[in-house]
Amino acid sequence: MPSYPSAVLFDMDGTLVDTEHLWLEATAELAAELDLTLTDADMPEILGRAVEHTAAHLHRVSGTARTEAELAGVLHASFSSRVAAEVVPRPGALALLAELRDAGVPAALVSASPRQVVDLVLGTLGREWFATTLAAEDTELTKPDPAPYLAAAARLGFAPADCVAVEDTPTGVASAHAAGCAVLAVPSTVPIAAAERITLLESLVQADLAFLSGLTAARQQA
Repeated sequence: MPSYPSAVLFDMDGTLVDTEHLWLEATAELAAELDLTLTDADMPEILGRAVEHTAAHLHRVSGTARTEAELAGVLHASFSSRVAAEVVPRPGALALLAELRDAGVPAALVSASPRQVVDLVLGTLGREWFATTLAAEDTELTKPDPAPYLAAAARLGFAPADCVAVEDTPTGVASAHAAGCAVLAVPSTVPIAAAERITLLESLVQADLAFLSGLTAARQQA
């Protein structure tokens, strides 16, 4: 029987809670104001990205006279209002968090969303599930840079290789993979390519602690 992972590091939007569609709605609404129609080509600049990154992308492709800071403010307010009105846990998320708690395996929340949005979600999902939480402001660089996952592992006092990261976007997977974590990818909106040290599942309903333990065992033997 493989030993448990030292910790499980969860992305938030689209992984634990069904907010990815709310982010897309907020972004599409602002894009329409800028006479843009979002396509699949825009998704790498939107999904799993910080507000400022998406605002910079919309500013660049639209050529608007509005500033990046103004666009970021609109996105932040629009997304926050949607999150405040509708936070729905993803299937299997609460059951997996409960299993980790009962086994004494710490969980961390590692999000590219602003702290205000993270706190809104935690108010509904429950802060008690997590030993630590990181928002976009908590590291100088955010996903796809490895900094957020490196910081989460460091806060908990574990090596990234002994942790499992759970993600739903290519951007988040790239961050966790670069940090050296074993990665469980559960795509929510766009496909994620299979790769070494990245395990794909269709839903968190299929994941349990025994499954996650196998991922860290395989990572440590690689």
